[in-house]
Amino acid sequence: MQSKATTPDAYIAELPADRQAAMTELRKTIRKNLPTGFEETMSYGMIGYVVPLKTYPDGYHCNPELPLPFMNLASQKNFIAFYHMGIYAMPDLLKWFKTEWPRHTKAKLDMGKSCIRFKKAEDIPLKLIGNLVKKISMKNWVETYEKNLKKK
Repeated sequence: MQSKATTPDAYIAELPADRQAAMTELRKTIRKNLPTGFEETMSYGMIGYVVPLKTYPDGYHCNPELPLPFMNLASQKNFIAFYHMGIYAMPDLLKWFKTEWPRHTKAKLDMGKSCIRFKKAEDIPLKLIGNLVKKISMKNWVETYEKNLKKK
């Protein structure tokens, strides 16, 4: 479900009240731990955290006019989704995350390649998400992207 909102604040404002609270807390956690250089924006109809074009003018290989994505946050029909490209591209980071998960929540980990799904707001392990967010600097993400993901 993509939003037509043009700002993260507008995106959250259009959500139901119960989702607003959870998304606001998750967004605060991300912003508090976001490494220097990444920018918050609207990206693909979700709240996005990107490497801006002024820093990485090559942009995203799928569409070089767009900034390089790193993370996204979305309210889907049945869950809140947190997309983190680092856990998709870095096997050691994924292993760390899966090991840490049960230490932070009793909820079963529900994830895809880069997507972590939260069905209940109270099950969002904010401290773990904060730790995950700050593990990758912008420089490290660009290097990883160029090494593993960018089509040459």
